[in-house]
Amino acid sequence: MLMLFIGFIEHVTYKIPIYLTLLLVLSPILLMISVLILLVMGRPIIFKQERIGLKRRPFVLYKFRTMDEGRITQLGRILRSTGLDELPQLLNMVKNEMTVVGPRPLTLFDIERLQWQSARYDLRWDVLPGISGISQLTQKCHPKITMCCDKYYAQNKGFCLDAKIILWSLAVPMFGKEKVKNLFVK
Repeated sequence: MLMLFIGFIEHVTYKIPIYLTLLLVLSPILLMISVLILLVMGRPIIFKQERIGLKRRPFVLYKFRTMDEGRITQLGRILRSTGLDELPQLLNMVKNEMTVVGPRPLTLFDIERLQWQSARYDLRWDVLPGISGISQLTQKCHPKITMCCDKYYAQNKGFCLDAKIILWSLAVPMFGKEKVKNLFVK
């Protein structure tokens, strides 16, 4: 109970002001992307999907919409390749449903498909999900690799590891996801 209280105080005193500042600084980009989506695809601008977060609690994840009629649009491809589609997740961070670095938040369908419902996978849900994480930066997308990366992060999370992941993640908009993934594993 004490750890929950400390986590709440930490979130209110320093994380929320940082996240709100980021929202303010990024607001011109958020507005520009919103207008582009509105012009290219119409409404809705934001894609919402239920994901599973800390302690396996569901929450609604926000992303910029990248698909129209079941297909990724050209604008959507650009947003995804640069990671800009994930900027609305700052709202999830303000609500303390996500953080900058952590395991990718999965859908219930994904958890069932991967067969990650059992208690042996609980460590993954002992940390807040993140916009970026080790598994998002690795070349291979395989359930065993992803789980190993997520467990490694949950056991070793800290300032230095977070800083390294954030630096690699900041390179994505400049160089693209594939180039950064190739650099990350070297």
